[in-house]
Amino acid sequence: MFSILDVKLFRDLRKLWVQALAISLVLACGVSTIIIAVGAYRSLAETQSAFYERYRFGSIFSTVTRAPKRVVRQLSEISGVTNIETRIVKPVQLQVIGMKEPASGIVVSLPDHRLPLVNRLHVRNGRLPAPSGSNEVAVVETFARAHDFVIGDKLNVVLNGHARNLNIVGIVLSPEYIYNIGPGDMVPDERRFGVLFMSETLLSGIYDMEGAFNDVSFKTTRNAAQKKIIQDINGILKPYGGAAAYGRKDQISHAFLDAELDQLQGMARVIPPIFLFVAAFLVNMILNRLLALEREQIGLLKALGYSNFAISWHYAKLVIAIALVGLIIGSGFGWWAGRGLTRLYASFYSFPFLIFEGSIDLYVIAGGLSVGAALLGASRAIYSVVKLPPAVAMRPPAPTAYRAIGLKWLLRFKLLTRLNVMAVRHLLRWPVRSGLTILGVSMSVALLITSLFSYDSIDEMIDIIYFQTERQDATITFNHDQPKSAISLVKKIPGVIDGEVFRSEPVKLKNGLVEQQLIIVGTVEGANLSRILDQEQKPLSPLQNGLILSERVLAKLNLKVGDSVQVNLTRRDNRIVSIPIVAKAQSYVGLTAYTHINTLNRIIRDGQKISGVHVQLDSHKLDEVYRLIKATPAIAGVALQDISRQKFQDTVEQNITTMTAVYVGLAVIITFGVIYNSARIQLSERARELASLRVFGFTKGEVSGVLLTEIALIVLLALPLGWFLGWGFAWSVVKGFETDLFRIPLVIKPATFANASLVVLLASVFSTLIVRRRIDNLDLIRVLKTRE
Repeated sequence: MFSILDVKLFRDLRKLWVQALAISLVLACGVSTIIIAVGAYRSLAETQSAFYERYRFGSIFSTVTRAPKRVVRQLSEISGVTNIETRIVKPVQLQVIGMKEPASGIVVSLPDHRLPLVNRLHVRNGRLPAPSGSNEVAVVETFARAHDFVIGDKLNVVLNGHARNLNIVGIVLSPEYIYNIGPGDMVPDERRFGVLFMSETLLSGIYDMEGAFNDVSFKTTRNAAQKKIIQDINGILKPYGGAAAYGRKDQISHAFLDAELDQLQGMARVIPPIFLFVAAFLVNMILNRLLALEREQIGLLKALGYSNFAISWHYAKLVIAIALVGLIIGSGFGWWAGRGLTRLYASFYSFPFLIFEGSIDLYVIAGGLSVGAALLGASRAIYSVVKLPPAVAMRPPAPTAYRAIGLKWLLRFKLLTRLNVMAVRHLLRWPVRSGLTILGVSMSVALLITSLFSYDSIDEMIDIIYFQTERQDATITFNHDQPKSAISLVKKIPGVIDGEVFRSEPVKLKNGLVEQQLIIVGTVEGANLSRILDQEQKPLSPLQNGLILSERVLAKLNLKVGDSVQVNLTRRDNRIVSIPIVAKAQSYVGLTAYTHINTLNRIIRDGQKISGVHVQLDSHKLDEVYRLIKATPAIAGVALQDISRQKFQDTVEQNITTMTAVYVGLAVIITFGVIYNSARIQLSERARELASLRVFGFTKGEVSGVLLTEIALIVLLALPLGWFLGWGFAWSVVKGFETDLFRIPLVIKPATFANASLVVLLASVFSTLIVRRRIDNLDLIRVLKTRE
């Protein structure tokens, strides 16, 4: 059986169902964002962990020029190492029938007659190449899908300068190549970059690597001292041209996936608290007004013997009921959207399976936070009334002490009508209430700016990267560093208008105990195709004997311009040279370091060499350029700027469009919840006043204007505050999503502020029209009855 208070609870919910639903929807937004962000993060992390574990993804990686397999015994004796897999890994050209642009990739050897001990493959279709199959190859699924390859198709590959027609026998996935990105590209281009797997016997013969390897992966124990293991590996491989070994966190595919996980965590930290705060504010606002209206009823309940706890629990149940509705809606939407987002990530990152982590604790956490936020918002309102003695509570509250607040000059100069002044006075006499309402509306403006600014930032990022920094049409990279004279051969290719050489070298920068692995790029003075920009986007010219570092590198190494940094040539003989830092560069992609190409050649000590050429092309002769590049074995790959830019733009905009649509919807819900609740409560409080104005002869429009003027003022005052908060939220998003791989600039254009404001204004107009209808339909006789 229901108690009298339970019956009253049902009546209150029925009376307040629209306002309660508005609060529930705001709470649902908070719940759903928690479930979407945390659920997708957990699912992606669990899928990643399971894939890594089942297919033995390596813990440490290293490359060498050429090492004999006998050193494996020494490597296996390193404490903490459990498994070792040596391989042959080489860059290759891929010649796909029907594809004009040159494609590139890498070929990786597979051990004969056994599965790899590290970095095993998941076979999606077909089988792995057999040692006896001299022309068999397995291709990674993303490349196969982009070209509709099936088992039995042929693929022409340039191996060590000679073209081979290979038979595709398997389509595979690898934990090492979840995120396949080609040289010079910012996002994966499945059409132009592929990973191939072939028999070790075949590859060792083609590249003259019998009994040798140039790449090695390690599995270590869970709590192994990785830094000590890396030092031991470097010591053993140093005589064979070993580059510095690196851990999983620096492996390119894993690093990109980890960056995505960090962004999901950032979304979970920034977005849900906004909704929960607004929901708590709405609960406080509606319950404060409700308790004020039911003050005499509460006094009567106390007089009849109901305890403070019973009355408090009654109103707490009202809040919990509202929160539970929000929890149900938010959980349902969050479950659906979370699964969809996880599937999208699994497809984008080429996982062979998907583990959707929908554990009950996530819903318990989301429910606890939403109910807790609602009760926190209601606590002060409940306490303020139940503490009153019955005799005091049964008396109507003392009338508001109205005082002159200096608004007569508005009437004197006819800036406002008397009814407008009534609205302004009401706002000024309740400054805390008005301020909180303004804050609630400003939150929706801020959320919109937080989602919309990403368009501005990405446009700025694309402009700086592709039109101010990397202005070349293509970047040609060689299989090995070539003599500087190779530039003349590149410039002789028909269609090549201009070219600028560069050299890149993997190094480790050190400042005391702090170190960072990256690639130094040596460029020519006065470069015009690939430029270095400073913090004001002005071109920098590399200086002899000086190093230019990006802002993030300086911060990671605790250095500033004028300091010197230790440069460890990890791929050479591990020599360490000290170079002064002469300037700070602006970079949104990766960790960058630049110097003059002559300086880099001098410290490497192997002559005047180049790693590639940035070229400007004649758009009318691209087919001829592509044909000659494909016919040049020394060229490992070509990054085409137009294709790279379009791929980057499409990938980013697809994600932005989806998230923006979600945030716009959530911001509209917040706006409606705040404005509608505020208007409805003000209507309930001032119904007698508005009805009196109608009796005095004012029209429906004039009477409605009193309340609508208040709402309009609240919204207009909320806009600039929302702009400020939006800038702050956008800054926190930029900082929260910042990784070593990508950084986005904080750019918010005036149009973004205007669009966010327009959406909020339209949502406000819609909610006020609903309230306006209620004002027009006021029952004057019922409202004007004196309460006994």
